[in-house]
Amino acid sequence: MVANGEPYVTVAAATSMERFAVKRGLVKSIGGNAGLAKLATNYFENINVDAEGVFTGSYGLLVSVQGSYDASGKLAVDVQQLKGGDLAEFLDREDGRDQAMESRRRWSTFLDEATGYNAKQRGDKAKEEAKKFSKAKSAIKMAHKSMELMKNLDQETIDKANELIAVLEGKIESGEPPSETQVKKLNDLF
Repeated sequence: MVANGEPYVTVAAATSMERFAVKRGLVKSIGGNAGLAKLATNYFENINVDAEGVFTGSYGLLVSVQGSYDASGKLAVDVQQLKGGDLAEFLDREDGRDQAMESRRRWSTFLDEATGYNAKQRGDKAKEEAKKFSKAKSAIKMAHKSMELMKNLDQETIDKANELIAVLEGKIESGEPPSETQVKKLNDLF
């Protein structure tokens, strides 16, 4: 027990928000973050919405679910759930396992509705994005190596390559997948 009498709850360490691709036009048809928060009331309890439209709620073993549509039109969510002894205690309750399964069902159904994609499609979209990031990183690495090894490169090509590298690195840092066209432009310089 904590000093104020509230039970101590162990939750998973917070990592960066997870981002999910959203079907084209869905954010607008749902009504943006206000509509997302309304949708969340169907699946979670204790919904609160801040000034930026980010909702926070909980249900069962999901101690905290926070989410919103970001500027790039993706669903950004951060979920903290019970773990360790607290999870074991939760599961050992009379209805604990049923509540855990219901928590998972609600989470999955919420994601389906908030993204417009089912679990398999979300996985496929994530793989596509990972591939784009990998190709961009590879192109950057090859461009640096080419500039290092090729002695007859003119300054204009080097400047253009550095400009394209900066754009790609900016997209990678922001979590936005670079387009194939941007990667191709860099690859075509060498």
